[in-house]
Amino acid sequence: MTLPPAVTFDVFSALIDSRAGATQALAEPAGVHGWQVDPEAVYVDWDRRNKGLHRSVVGFVAFGVLARRAMRATAAEFGLAGDPDTLADHLLASMPRWPLWPDAAAGLRATARGHRIALVSNIDDDLLAATAAAALVEERLTSEQVQVYKPHPELYRAARARFGDDLVHVPASARDTRGALEAATRVVRVRRPGHHLDPEGPQPDHEIDDLRDLPDLLATLTDHPTTPAPGTGP
Repeated sequence: MTLPPAVTFDVFSALIDSRAGATQALAEPAGVHGWQVDPEAVYVDWDRRNKGLHRSVVGFVAFGVLARRAMRATAAEFGLAGDPDTLADHLLASMPRWPLWPDAAAGLRATARGHRIALVSNIDDDLLAATAAAALVEERLTSEQVQVYKPHPELYRAARARFGDDLVHVPASARDTRGALEAATRVVRVRRPGHHLDPEGPQPDHEIDDLRDLPDLLATLTDHPTTPAPGTGP
């Protein structure tokens, strides 16, 4: 009998509302230091710079180190009062308080009834272990373990090696969607506010608006993995 595919989930787009959690966390130093800039704008700028470092860094550098580098640049951009390294550490320490999307917990539980499920995330093991998502999913794969960051194809290949070649990845962000597809991993994308696909990148065959609908969609999928579009890949 053919086993159902394993299902991996991105954490900070598909499961956790990162923007809401980070904005609330950054409101604290904003109040203390009297920033004249919206904390959400600070998060968006930091997030963009942090992901840029993930793409450009040579070798592997710990997530926290890159987060501080990104925050230094963001602090300089906005003229933020306060030590940027302390600010980055505060942001990372707030991750356990970042909220799940409203459908995430029920969607994970429903999917786990018929599938092996796991988390695949860019952050370090200890940071991931403290999140609300990790409290619901025991198996996890991180960039710290594989020594590469999304969208590097090796992370998705490592997921298939660990959790089974017949695997479905569930992201929301353009970066994660593109990385999985270019690594020939099947994708069911969950649509989340603030996340949009790259119009020039490969497109997923399946999208949903609510993770509670995922099990029914998985039941319709074939066991043939997605092939990357011509000209894409590592």
